[in-house]
Amino acid sequence: MTPQEETVILEAREILGRYLNRNPALTSWAAVCDYCALTVRGPEERFHVLYLDRKNRLISDERMAVGTVDHVPVYPREVIKRALILGASALILIHNHPSGDPTPSEADLSMTKEIQKGCRFLGLTLHDHIIVGAGYEVSLRGLGKM
Repeated sequence: MTPQEETVILEAREILGRYLNRNPALTSWAAVCDYCALTVRGPEERFHVLYLDRKNRLISDERMAVGTVDHVPVYPREVIKRALILGASALILIHNHPSGDPTPSEADLSMTKEIQKGCRFLGLTLHDHIIVGAGYEVSLRGLGKM
């Protein structure tokens, strides 16, 4: 990636971030996916969580971990702990697959189920886990995996 392309990507991230923060609620799935794709895309796996209030307004986009080309460590306890600290009511998990193939791995599915169990127990809503690939995203909810 050229320095000019990196600058354009950073500017696009800022614009989408401002758009999501100004909107009263995350009602446009396309905008959420666009934001996710720009936020986590890169040469290493990145794991973010969008923490939302009761009306699905964005409280915070938190980068929880950066990993290697094919793995990112995710600790369900830390994801849920942060939700409680922020006073969030709902979450959207996001990570990328630098290989370009957003097909969920068994580890992705297992980790999502662990976070989902913790959320259910504490009265939090896990809306989705979005995996970003090369040019498209996969929703685990959309795949029926949640």
